[in-house]
Amino acid sequence: MNQDSGANDVVAAVRRQWRAVHPDLDTEPMELVGRINRCAALLQQAEDAPLRSAGLTRGEFDLLGAVRRTDRELTPGELARETFASGAAVTKRLRALQDRGLVDRRTDTRDRRIGYIRLTDEGRALVDRLLPRQLAYERALLAGLDEPTRRLLGAGLADLLLQLEGRLGTLRG
Repeated sequence: MNQDSGANDVVAAVRRQWRAVHPDLDTEPMELVGRINRCAALLQQAEDAPLRSAGLTRGEFDLLGAVRRTDRELTPGELARETFASGAAVTKRLRALQDRGLVDRRTDTRDRRIGYIRLTDEGRALVDRLLPRQLAYERALLAGLDEPTRRLLGAGLADLLLQLEGRLGTLRG
């Protein structure tokens, strides 16, 4: 991977601007955090064509996928944890998915406050049909990176994710 490959990207320009205004500040964290945030924003802006063609948002597909890949009923709280979504977002998405007949909700017989979410046959078929198409779409998004770069980037992001998941709560101020 070319170490100077980002020398002309938006983050490099922002760092140069900050150095001109505050030459005493170390802007090195922007190398990673700024680029990760910028990539995330661009990926969120990209139209997920396979999902959009099925009338789904990324968040809705993530909920369906969580139930499908765990292959069991999940509570809304478990879905929130699985998809890194707020409880309110999960509730809204589940309502839309239930209205479309993609998920069913079952109430616990002992505690009626607890609900379990499962895929309908239609929901399962939709996920199974969309997943290969969505993966092909995502593969196309990454096509400009060679395999060693993708592997290195994936390993580095995995290391960062593990660190953040373990420490982020202690760093909030």
